[in-house]
Amino acid sequence: MKNLTLVCRINLLVSVLFTLLCLSFRADVSLAAFPVAALFTVLMYFYTYKPLIVKQDISRINVIRRFFQYEPFVYITAFVFQRSGKEGFPLFFDAICSIVWVAILLLSFGLQYVISDKRIDGLNPQWKEYRASHPSVKPKGAKRVVVEILEWVDALFQAVFTIILLNIFLFQLYEIPSESMVPTFLIKDRVIVFKTLAGPKFPLTDFGLPYLTNYKRGDIVVFRNPHYGTERKSEVKTFFSQFIYMCSLTLLKTNTDENGELKADPLVKRVCALPGEQIYMLDGTLYRRTKDQKEFQPVEQDSEWAAWDLNPLSQRTKSKIQQIPLSEKQASECLEVELMRRNLDLVSAKLECQSLAKDFSRLCLYVQKKNGVDVDSLFSEKDLMVYNLFSNVNNETISLMTAAGGAEWFERFLNSWTSVQDFSDRYEECCFKLNVMSKLVFGRLVVRTAELISKGISASEWGNDSVRQECFVKAQMLTEYIFEMDLRNLPVFPANNEDGSANYIPDNCYFMMGDNRYNSLDMRHRYEQVLEPLSKLDPLSIAYYTNIEPQWVNRSRMLGKACFRFWPLNRAGAPGVGMREIKR
Repeated sequence: MKNLTLVCRINLLVSVLFTLLCLSFRADVSLAAFPVAALFTVLMYFYTYKPLIVKQDISRINVIRRFFQYEPFVYITAFVFQRSGKEGFPLFFDAICSIVWVAILLLSFGLQYVISDKRIDGLNPQWKEYRASHPSVKPKGAKRVVVEILEWVDALFQAVFTIILLNIFLFQLYEIPSESMVPTFLIKDRVIVFKTLAGPKFPLTDFGLPYLTNYKRGDIVVFRNPHYGTERKSEVKTFFSQFIYMCSLTLLKTNTDENGELKADPLVKRVCALPGEQIYMLDGTLYRRTKDQKEFQPVEQDSEWAAWDLNPLSQRTKSKIQQIPLSEKQASECLEVELMRRNLDLVSAKLECQSLAKDFSRLCLYVQKKNGVDVDSLFSEKDLMVYNLFSNVNNETISLMTAAGGAEWFERFLNSWTSVQDFSDRYEECCFKLNVMSKLVFGRLVVRTAELISKGISASEWGNDSVRQECFVKAQMLTEYIFEMDLRNLPVFPANNEDGSANYIPDNCYFMMGDNRYNSLDMRHRYEQVLEPLSKLDPLSIAYYTNIEPQWVNRSRMLGKACFRFWPLNRAGAPGVGMREIKR
């Protein structure tokens, strides 16, 4: 009995301390924290400490137990209220409040254990006699219905709060929202993410459990999307959205942006690069180097899970996939473009560009010029976008032939790249060669169209010309490949310094991509596209729309590893590795 008295007194003192820590003088929702905590502390004194310790009365032992059961839940609610205001609190204050709450949690568990039905009789002989002479009697009639309803409500509330605490500190359930991890995960797959080792934080604070694990390449992780800001208002909204998401067992999603669209937050991706590495990706192969390894080497593991062509998947798996990014024909053409690029001889390309410019200049002599036309104004940056360039080639040819200085502009455009001598890396060379290949095809189309015009062949017959048809086939292949450029290739990341010295992914930071590389908006990309030159080495480069902007993710935003898929039941278990799912 002395021990029970001591623990109850300590519990009451700690509760009073936590209540005082909930004081806030800010004119926002944080003001609600103190009244919530204070009211519960007062009620707990009168309904637990006073009857149990002062009067030693256990006639309402069930009420006493309920208070101890709800104690950690009510105080964590006050904790969240206090941090839901416009501003946060210093880390040391969050740490103190968190530690005091943990003490309350442990004390409440201990008190529930001590005064359980199996142990309470041994604390006081008078209590044993009282319980023997006052056996519990089940109510009848309407009273029984009311009691059972209250018990169901009580069980529901306790289950909800228990789930929340488990989700914050132990594990959480997530539903896969997109096909970025196909074939490892499909849409609607549900996975368990273990969080304890990942240093989970107390709600709306930066204080939590210590990090007890390091991530390795190939780990599938859940992390907060770094594309979204960390402003206080956004973080509070995200927390309460996650609260609803957890309570509904992943059924309700309310985390929306300013446009009412669901946020892609958190994300589920695979760790592809580690701290201390510099990477780039070319033709679907990921390369890495470190301070100790100056030359880039292929990351062999990446090929185990990177899915570039989903067509070889089993029919059973493909039937569950909503979008196959590339057809078999497109996948084959992608490899064909890459082979042509690797085999491109820049010396021969330079000679052909010079020849095409001379041919076009000769053909322009047969067409009457328009005087006083600024040729540069005929082609804007959007006109040089790869799709527009090829789709408008007929009008562009006529404009160049009829404008004064058109032949000079054409010669300058085709040969603006020829003075480049060297490349800083293979990705830069890749973009440069794609640009040259596109210019060659464009040049051939323009010259051939000019030849048809000079021969008096009508535009209605141009579509039947075999030379143009062959050029348009290559133009389409190049256009489609450049459209997917940012999904198939990645520039050196982190980028080198201006003097060429290398930068590396910082400590405790990681780079993630989805397995389904053609259908994954991940850490390679930003959410907006901008029109940029395909090759920055060419002052008159072909342009394309790009959203490439790689970024790493700090460990503090990583919530844990996706270790187990529990739904659907026929695919339950530890997730397979990428394309190994083919036979499933």
